[in-house]
Amino acid sequence: MNPMNPCGRNIHRRAALLGLSLLAAAWLSPAARADTVAPPAAQAPLWAAAGQEQPALLETLRALVNIESGSSDREGLDQISELIAGRLRELGGEVNFIEAAPADLYRMEDTPPRPGRMVHAVFKGSGQRRILLIAHMDTVYPRGMLAQQPYRVEGNRAYGLGIADDKQGVATVLHTVALLKRLGVQSYGQLTVLINGDEEISSPASRKTLARLGREHDLVLSYEATRVGGDKLSLATSGIAMASLKVVGRASHAGGAPEAGINALYELSHQLLQLRDLSVPERGLKVNWTLAKAGVVRNMIPPEASAQADVRLLRVSDLQALDSQLQSRIQRHLLPGSEVSVTLENRRPPLEPSDAARRVGAHAQQIYREIGHTLQIDDRPEGGGTDAAFAALETRAPVLERLGLQGFGAHSDKAEYVLLDSIQPRLYLGLRLIGDFAAGRVAGAD
Repeated sequence: MNPMNPCGRNIHRRAALLGLSLLAAAWLSPAARADTVAPPAAQAPLWAAAGQEQPALLETLRALVNIESGSSDREGLDQISELIAGRLRELGGEVNFIEAAPADLYRMEDTPPRPGRMVHAVFKGSGQRRILLIAHMDTVYPRGMLAQQPYRVEGNRAYGLGIADDKQGVATVLHTVALLKRLGVQSYGQLTVLINGDEEISSPASRKTLARLGREHDLVLSYEATRVGGDKLSLATSGIAMASLKVVGRASHAGGAPEAGINALYELSHQLLQLRDLSVPERGLKVNWTLAKAGVVRNMIPPEASAQADVRLLRVSDLQALDSQLQSRIQRHLLPGSEVSVTLENRRPPLEPSDAARRVGAHAQQIYREIGHTLQIDDRPEGGGTDAAFAALETRAPVLERLGLQGFGAHSDKAEYVLLDSIQPRLYLGLRLIGDFAAGRVAGAD
């Protein structure tokens, strides 16, 4: 259209008036939280667009929840990954599936034969900075549970299996990218999306890819849900490991020739007693032996025994130090001839807070203050570990967790839900962080 044409100017004027009407409608939306105020005028289009995206995001949530995608359900994971890949292609991304090579697969006791594949998408911008958005599509629920707990919306809540952990994260990422495209935000150099299908089983197939992509990007935003009772971002998550202790003795008749045997149960008991004090509470290192097994039948000296310990840690370096302690202590045997071994399974490293992440977090708090909200920034873990820790392993770039919606009931068999009135502020927060970081408006976050 010729900008000098008077008719064209009138059309632009009417469009501007319509845009203002839509902004006003968005601010007065019945789904808006009572504490919300209008953002600065310059950010009004982003705020309005985030509010208008809610119906489309809910439809995406419905589609995602209606595909059962347990971590061991390869058929369901393939189906949901096709849906996600299709959406990202429609948005203009260069999309591919990533299957972990056998050499890159970290096998643990619960690793399925074929873990879910990853969906990887790249969007090119006009700037310099590279930003990574991550979420996961797998759930803890076995196939068949969907029939008893279908997707539904009641009042301010959307219910569904896996909706909080982490299908809301997938939906929020998809609609954040959609809004960036619609609003013409291209100030980043590269925006990368990675959605994996094995987070709930400690990411055996995706951990190396997450670490590599974290190293290659300048900012990582992870879209696990925040809590219903606490609107927050997390800069730290717990590390999780499992120690497995195995003792091999020698079987013999318990009544006829007990002295000819080597009692693996006795040796296991000895080992557990000398491994009972490995926790260092002041550093957040917790080692607790929780499972044990020994023996075959009552009248046989047990030839084998085993035990497992749950390990939680806050520092990456503590895992190697713990392994050294375990290997050293088990050399002291009670019974000559017994064989003792211990392995330390690295389920998930901790995410340690960085100064760069704190500065991005402070910027996020300012964004929330502009809309009348309070955002808490946690630099201490509040529970389990997440993929953000893998993304942070090989980089000094800021990594932030819990960019997703407010949710409740993860890993439970009833009432998992997300809050509808968290959609607009959370979409807005992600848009602002991406745009501001890409444009260099986050002080000291490099």
